[in-house]
Amino acid sequence: MIKTKTLPRTITFLLLIAALLGYGGWSLTRPTPIEVELASIARGTVEATVVNTRAGTIKACRRAKLAPAVGGQIIKLPVKEGDRVEQGTILLELWNADLTAQHELAKQQLATAKSRQREACILAENARRESVRTQQLVSQGFVSPQRAEDADFNAQAKQASCAAAAADVKRAQAQIEVTQANLERTQLHAPFAGIVAQVTGELGEYTMPSPPGIPTPPAIDLIDDSCLYVTAPMDEVDAPKIMVGQEARITLDALPGRSFAGRVRRIAPYVTEIEKQARTVDVEVDFTEGADYALLVGYSADVEVIIDRQENVLRIPTQAIRQQGKVLVLGEQDYLEERQPETGLANWAYTEIVSGLEEGNQVVISFDDENIAAGAFVRPKSLAQ
Repeated sequence: MIKTKTLPRTITFLLLIAALLGYGGWSLTRPTPIEVELASIARGTVEATVVNTRAGTIKACRRAKLAPAVGGQIIKLPVKEGDRVEQGTILLELWNADLTAQHELAKQQLATAKSRQREACILAENARRESVRTQQLVSQGFVSPQRAEDADFNAQAKQASCAAAAADVKRAQAQIEVTQANLERTQLHAPFAGIVAQVTGELGEYTMPSPPGIPTPPAIDLIDDSCLYVTAPMDEVDAPKIMVGQEARITLDALPGRSFAGRVRRIAPYVTEIEKQARTVDVEVDFTEGADYALLVGYSADVEVIIDRQENVLRIPTQAIRQQGKVLVLGEQDYLEERQPETGLANWAYTEIVSGLEEGNQVVISFDDENIAAGAFVRPKSLAQ
């Protein structure tokens, strides 16, 4: 009886040892798995986009580099760099005492001319009435016709003097406008509300307007920072795909990790040719958000114009696609399989999958090991979404 009970235990023990030996042999002969980085295929948004070839720049919708129309000595400089000014604010004034005196003289001459006009016109009206009365007396036979003619000629002469005095008033008014214009040429007014970016010059210094063909620094650089946009060069090959009104994304080196929504406002009607660089077309993009950020004119910016968009489609990281559009998929027992899916829209981040792959499939997105190929035994390093 003892031998009968011991036999099954012996058989079980031998089978267990055989299994362990078999597993050990299989483990020793099994290839070492290659660590790979995988991404899971899921649904999401895929966009077809074009981006600028070189860094773009934030610009102001209105920016004026101002200088007086005439040269002279600066006697007033009521603003400094960083000041905000309203439209019409005096930014700079040159010495103009002589012009101010001429302006006052012109106003006095206007007052004198108006007084003379009133006198001449009163006399003309009196002469007219006297002529009318004389004509009545002629009809009654009290005065001679010659006297009536003299009275009429006198009335006409007085009326001409009144008209001449009126002309003198208009001339005096024009003289005031001339002196006022000369005064304004010595003053620099803000053409719009904005911020003073730069002031060139100090009190007492002389400033001169730019001679033709010789650029000189402006006296005042005024920026309207309430309206900003980005201008960026696009490759001439991508330019035909871009249209006014298309959505865009704006990113700034100064604000990493943040993007701003924008919209294409203008496409240059010509191609810019820069030596040793690709030919480009300048595209301007308005900010449709970002007013809560203190964006500075001159920031470097990149623009990504959205040409097309597909929502809720299967997508794969673009970096997973190898040559000839093939991908490596994690198959059964952790062996890689090669497939060639049909793709749709694509950008640098994601590519749309039309067919050939299913949601949840895991694809290889790193190829830093030359042994990563179809049939390789792998082990997931991490799983990206």
